[in-house]
Amino acid sequence: AILTNEIGSHELVVEAWTDRAATWRRDIRLLHEAGVDITLELEAGAHLLEALLRQASADDQGRMTDAINGLRAEGCSAAVRMAAGLDETLAAVTASLPDATDRTEAPAVFVHVERERAAVGAWYEFFPRSEGGFDGGAIERLDAIAAMGFDVVYLPPIHPIGVTNRKGRHHALDAGPGDPGSPWAIGSSVGGHTAVEPSLGTIDDVRRFIARADELGLEVALDYALQCSPDHPWVRDHPDWFHHRADGSIRYAENPPKKYQDIHPIEFWPEATARAELWDECKGIIEFWARQGIRIFRVDNPHTKPMAFWEWLLHAIWREFPDVVFLSEAFTRPTVMARLADVGFSQSYTYFTWRHTATELREYVTELADGPHAASFRPNFWPTTPDILVGALRNGSRQVFEVRAILAALLVPSYGIYSGYELCENVPRSPDDDEFFDSEKYRTVRRDWSAPPLAPLLTTLNDIRSRHSCCARLSNITFHDVDNDQILCWSKLDRRTGDRLLMVVNVDADVVHEATVHLELAALGISDGASFSVTDELTDESWTWRGSSNYVRFDPTERVAHVFRIGEPSR
Repeated sequence: AILTNEIGSHELVVEAWTDRAATWRRDIRLLHEAGVDITLELEAGAHLLEALLRQASADDQGRMTDAINGLRAEGCSAAVRMAAGLDETLAAVTASLPDATDRTEAPAVFVHVERERAAVGAWYEFFPRSEGGFDGGAIERLDAIAAMGFDVVYLPPIHPIGVTNRKGRHHALDAGPGDPGSPWAIGSSVGGHTAVEPSLGTIDDVRRFIARADELGLEVALDYALQCSPDHPWVRDHPDWFHHRADGSIRYAENPPKKYQDIHPIEFWPEATARAELWDECKGIIEFWARQGIRIFRVDNPHTKPMAFWEWLLHAIWREFPDVVFLSEAFTRPTVMARLADVGFSQSYTYFTWRHTATELREYVTELADGPHAASFRPNFWPTTPDILVGALRNGSRQVFEVRAILAALLVPSYGIYSGYELCENVPRSPDDDEFFDSEKYRTVRRDWSAPPLAPLLTTLNDIRSRHSCCARLSNITFHDVDNDQILCWSKLDRRTGDRLLMVVNVDADVVHEATVHLELAALGISDGASFSVTDELTDESWTWRGSSNYVRFDPTERVAHVFRIGEPSR
């Protein structure tokens, strides 16, 4: 049951008591049917109603008084007197009245009601510096992003970048004179997490960017990365907030075999007084940006920080900003990802990036939709990130990029695209490496946006998502059998509106494949043997299908998928 639609934090308390009135109604019926004298039970019913009378409203008190008088009407038959106490309207009244005799309550449970963006959204990530900064082309880029139908524009850290140990291109240890450094190496003499990198513009420029995004129907999401460059003011003013080596030096971040000499991880469990001050400073970062109009935060590597910290922080933020949404970037163990969802994260990155075959995708999405963590874990599918270029996308064709976009956009309610995806950027760091060559994390990229080949498809996918209510849920997904293991078929049905879509995708996008799909017609609201039209929302082509088994063929020169809108069935 829906307890409340009011966004914000609530306490849920379950109260329980014995429904003595319902018990009395059951027992007196049984006794009367068995031919037992019910005179005493009629008086017991009157006594019971008298005990509850004071808790009822004035109108209900009148109804209950009439029933009491009816139960004691000695001039009437037992059946007539009993009927006075069995009135269904009276039963509804007594069921709503707590019985002080054995009323008890469970411990309060915290419930946070989130807005729709916590569950549904199309995200677009880009680096403002690659577009000329907030005082340059970054604000102009918003028009194209909005035109493609995205809901959220996500920015990596926009704060000052440290100089000490700054990384160069290709993760090089020594930066060249023109290398901008990694945005995740946060902090310099200019300031820390509440300052803006001077090369991007000023805080006023950021405010104008946020305002323009709002005009275009976009929300701005900001990266929340709790780590510092060696030049961050915290390192100077609060050295006890960081991990130290045996020689007293502050430890830099490592994720073997990777080393991040330009980043210091934070020690979240220093001495108690320092811990309270540190945690408050971390909270203050989100509060600052929330006051600038940002209500979505993509949280960098939350699994490397204490769960207790997140549980405290998220709830503390929601007390002042109940509409804030948190996306967890946690590529880690499933139990840890699930735990982050349990403590309050709105959404999470997933293993979709590494699930490529039809079998892998079917098993994984089924787990997300129906598994043990389905109630709390909301997935967000990203085909690539600034760090990750995997599978067939490495040196992949346009068709492969199309397939991964269709899967991400239509399997789950939230998905994201990293800038450059619509240009099919596909060069890996090495033949065996799952990273981009010459990553944008360590350089400024100038792209030609005159005619990005995948922009029309992304626009169409976002349009489909916005027009079809069935796309806004995950629990309504049904996978259908196919006699070719290179083809994935699934449907979504909104039973409230009747809206339904059927997707058939060739996951081996560069090869011609054909197959027969075997539909579970009941999941589509179609009776056995009925014929129905299917119209491809990607091409506007239509066919007539009949029954559960139907033929599909995919030639990569023509199509890689069908996204079918299903017409009303006919005999």
